[in-house]
Amino acid sequence: MTGAAEVSGARDLATAAARTAGVTLRALHDVTGIAAVTDFFSDVWQTPRSTPPYPAEVLHSLVHAGGAVHAAYDGTRLAGAAVAVFGPPEHADVYSFVAAAAASDRGVGYAVKQAQRVWALERGARTMRWTFDPLVGRNARFNLVKLGAVGTEYLVDFYGPMADGVNDGDESDRLTVTWDLTPARHPARTAHPAPGNGADDRDAAPATHPAPDGAPLARRGLDDRHIWCRVPDDIVKLRAVEPLLALRWRHALREVLTEAFAERYVATAMSRDGWYTLTRATEGNTPA
Repeated sequence: MTGAAEVSGARDLATAAARTAGVTLRALHDVTGIAAVTDFFSDVWQTPRSTPPYPAEVLHSLVHAGGAVHAAYDGTRLAGAAVAVFGPPEHADVYSFVAAAAASDRGVGYAVKQAQRVWALERGARTMRWTFDPLVGRNARFNLVKLGAVGTEYLVDFYGPMADGVNDGDESDRLTVTWDLTPARHPARTAHPAPGNGADDRDAAPATHPAPDGAPLARRGLDDRHIWCRVPDDIVKLRAVEPLLALRWRHALREVLTEAFAERYVATAMSRDGWYTLTRATEGNTPA
């Protein structure tokens, strides 16, 4: 069970994160508040508010069933939101159904995730999982470095065809991340690799796959402990202007990551210049 000290520490971190981001965090139960979150998600995913990706009645039902809708307010303006539900009881695990922030440079997303963490720990959860598009480097860096989660599963075309304004025309591969909610993992993993796991080692490792732009896509360490794999600078912009090239990146990354995960690698970091670090998991041990 989660101890009182763990929950108290998580609350302190969430309070500090909200203060830094300049937002107020609330768990929503009212129809009006949840409807505003539905509109917010429509705006983020560029869908008409009349056909939202996450209808208000669905979110309200998830709350009624024991899930949570968290919202971050900048004054009266909605600046971020997230939805979480519980997974199988025996796993003490929470699934973050969706999360988004209006601005990526203020720490709003981090504050929302910390609010989710408090809610989950208060109810006895030890881990949280969610999925994201592995081609979006800024999200990978947030999840793996800022939060300290680990990429544990690669899912091919997870949702099937998507018709929103962000993903339309692409295949919906997703990377599952698992976030250890216990204080031992907080603050998050350092953004600076330890000796023997940095860019110098990456650049010296032999290339194994070419990228659609002709440069190396992936490199494998000589000791087989690490694989490094690159993503494009901005897949969302690329998808909008060159969708066929974006799809080539999708298929290239899929080949590398499906092979790596089959060999018991997990994703442990994302560099500022767009390279994943994949670390081989040993028996009974997932790298932190």
